[in-house]
Amino acid sequence: MATIGRTNLMLAVRETPSGLYLDGGDLGEILLPGRLIPRGVRAGDKVEAFVHHDSEDRLVATTERPRAEVGGFAAMRVKDIHDRAGAFLDWGLSKDLLLPFREQSPKVRVGDKPVVVVTIDEDSGRVIASMRVSRFLDKNPHDLRDGDEVRLLVLEETPLGYAAIVDGRWRGLLYRTDLAGPLEIGLETRGFVRRVREDGKLDLALDEAGYGRVAPLGERIMEELAKAGGRLNYDDSTDPEVIRARFGASKKAFKQALGALYRARRIAFTSPGIEAVR
Repeated sequence: MATIGRTNLMLAVRETPSGLYLDGGDLGEILLPGRLIPRGVRAGDKVEAFVHHDSEDRLVATTERPRAEVGGFAAMRVKDIHDRAGAFLDWGLSKDLLLPFREQSPKVRVGDKPVVVVTIDEDSGRVIASMRVSRFLDKNPHDLRDGDEVRLLVLEETPLGYAAIVDGRWRGLLYRTDLAGPLEIGLETRGFVRRVREDGKLDLALDEAGYGRVAPLGERIMEELAKAGGRLNYDDSTDPEVIRARFGASKKAFKQALGALYRARRIAFTSPGIEAVR
């Protein structure tokens, strides 16, 4: 049986001038319009297609790929506002995704790019978006351990830093003090679990903690020194933004790597800057 709001592998059962009708199981036959049919596909073939409702409330299939399916999270740009229905989001399909007013927090404007979850409206059965993402996140990160590498979606700014969705399942926090500068809401990036707290909350970082972070960064610094002829105008007084741009690391990680290299007698501080010890 096909599932609304997801990509399904369905059998093409018959051809018509309008397109191919796909077997949706208990949902009945679902039209895949002719302009969306992959080249060479005929009745009897199987097709991967996303199922949703069209503007006339009919189930339709599309081979276009949405930015997120039901249960998924993504940042989506607001294209239009309808006075009664809500906002319409660009989610990668020809038909925009509705973000009802009741699911907005705060209210959005055209051009905004809020992080939303794709879900099914209980009243209409249609696919909609919601900004109330906390309702859809797991509060028990039982599968995570300190130091795990994860996928992050920056959700919102908080007094302490930035909340992020972790692996599409949990909520965590990136502390402002560990960041080189502001983060863009909707940014997707890799990160690391710094600590899984007893209450289930997650402390996050953009850099790998401990020696696993320091050692590779130290080698990167030595490589950059070699390219620059043995001296660099970077040290523990360099601005965090400059460090992030050059080495892709926080200032804290950079200082730890410099300390490890200095203790190993591989670099010397030249105030300002560093040089390789020969």
